[in-house]
Amino acid sequence: MDEQQLEMMQQMQNQQAEGPGLVFWIFYLAFIGFVLAGMWKTFAKAGEPGWAAIVPFYNIYVMTKIIGRPAWWVVLALLPCVNFIALFIISIDMAKSFGKGTGFGIGLALLGPVFYAILGFGDAQYQGPAAASGGMSAA
Repeated sequence: MDEQQLEMMQQMQNQQAEGPGLVFWIFYLAFIGFVLAGMWKTFAKAGEPGWAAIVPFYNIYVMTKIIGRPAWWVVLALLPCVNFIALFIISIDMAKSFGKGTGFGIGLALLGPVFYAILGFGDAQYQGPAAASGGMSAA
């Protein structure tokens, strides 16, 4: 190897050791703020405190209250393997609680940041707990 190749390799190693740059952190924090704002507004529309969206574990409990599921669903949402199914059901019930369909609920489960922002900032209105009425949204 010649001296130029060694210098390029050294520069690459230095860049990797530095970690993500300032631009990454700006976009990352903006994305986190976007996600939190969407969930905050969604919780507020349902009559729950918006700050509950940022408290770990408590936000899942508040979601179960919004959709009308019993509190022990929080445990289901935290159990490995079971949580995947439980969170899909919670997302679908959340969509139905706001008058949206099953497809929107699947979107909440798979692309939560985008769909919670649509739910929070859009024209959807909270119609009551969907799970309490057997999954049917109240009119």
